[in-house]
Amino acid sequence: MIGMKCFRYIGYVFMLLVLPAITVVGQINPKDACRIEDGRLVFRLDLLWSSSQKREFVQLFDLDSTVMAGVYAGKTEIVSKGIVWKTKKLTIRIVELSKSLSSTPENSPLPGDVVMVDDEQAGYMIEAQRESSPYGVNKFTRYSVFQYIDGCARFYLPGHTDVNQVYISGTFNRWSTIQMPMQRSDSGWTIRLKLKPGKYLYKYILDGNWTSDPFNRLWGRDGYIEDNSVVYCYNYFFTLKGKTDAKAVYVTGSFNQWNRKELKMFKTRYGWALPLYLREGTHAYKFIVDGEYIPDPGNKVVRQDGSGNYNSIIGIGEPIFFTLKGYKNASKVIVSGNFNAWNQLELSMNRTPEGWRLPYVLAPGNYEYKFIVDGKWMTDPGNPFKTGHGEIENSILVVQPNYTFKLDQSTDAKSVIVSGSFNGWNKSGYKMAIVNHQWTFPVRLKPGKYTYKFVVDNKWILDPGNDLWEENEYGTGNSVLWIEP
Repeated sequence: MIGMKCFRYIGYVFMLLVLPAITVVGQINPKDACRIEDGRLVFRLDLLWSSSQKREFVQLFDLDSTVMAGVYAGKTEIVSKGIVWKTKKLTIRIVELSKSLSSTPENSPLPGDVVMVDDEQAGYMIEAQRESSPYGVNKFTRYSVFQYIDGCARFYLPGHTDVNQVYISGTFNRWSTIQMPMQRSDSGWTIRLKLKPGKYLYKYILDGNWTSDPFNRLWGRDGYIEDNSVVYCYNYFFTLKGKTDAKAVYVTGSFNQWNRKELKMFKTRYGWALPLYLREGTHAYKFIVDGEYIPDPGNKVVRQDGSGNYNSIIGIGEPIFFTLKGYKNASKVIVSGNFNAWNQLELSMNRTPEGWRLPYVLAPGNYEYKFIVDGKWMTDPGNPFKTGHGEIENSILVVQPNYTFKLDQSTDAKSVIVSGSFNGWNKSGYKMAIVNHQWTFPVRLKPGKYTYKFVVDNKWILDPGNDLWEENEYGTGNSVLWIEP
């Protein structure tokens, strides 16, 4: 599994991969001076660039002046803000500058003009957008208007130099109109924000007038407004080495419903690549090379798809662990759930001295699952939280719960269920368990309003520990729960 941390410091400049390979003869255009190759961010600089070309290059790619000075001073290694840059002279006038995409130290300082987004706000907005967008690819008409490098997003609005003040507003600051002023430059307006990977909606405010990004072809809706610009801060690179003679290569997977003609990869010097945002969780995928499906030859993690074929697998985020104690004489144990469409062949568990275990990456949420022990389905004996009944009873796994239902009374009851608008008022509901002398059930709920009741030995009751309730169509009332952002 490949965790999110492995890609935390991937530097991405939009459309780097579509740029043609740069020859070492002739003058290099500063706009065409960057690429990604073999896990490194690579720049080619021309020692004969004019001062204006150097400034353009620094502004386009947000490079530190210390690094530039080191290049033109002929240094072979430059250390700036904890990042090690290597230089290599290709010809008398062409120098190659590069750094590892994973070399940025975790606590490296951010530039002084970076706006720090409130962690609580950012966490909520990223979570909300991840849940609605399993993946995303940007569609800018000019690659310089947005860059995402080392967790820092740079927005650039060219022109409008006659405007007195420009603000950026979006889901990252709850659409504040005054919180994030942009900085004026000779060619337009810029701002840098510290953002986590994910999907964001935004607009510019020019002297009080709202406008979407004219260089962004992605649109999204937030409430009643439909013409917001959409941007993705990337966290993953698909790469395929070789196949340079292919006419077209696509990546397709569970994250885009196996759409075979959507995510076209860009040709690089040594193969094909595509940067994008992927939501937390486990994703199956394949490459399509001139119409032929192939697993990723660079990824050793593959699993059956239930039809006799194998898919490559990646995990974005921290894994949870399914565990089953005992059953040491079993030949094979499989975990299956609604997170993998109840596939009975895909997730074979690993034998341990205590029983069976399997790491798996899941996004925050509520999931149903079972174990299959030598062909026999069973709920998890180590997990007291369940839903359903009889043969359709399943164990419930809650990843990163944000609320726990509790009932202090009725500890002598045979069964207590919580049911409400969050699970369709299913009478089978979520079966609560006694923990520390009270009935409990943890859940993961999106922000918003929910109504619910407890079912104690088949009798529906309001939550005695919650004074907030509202009337229903039956005149029996429902308890009300608000999950705050």
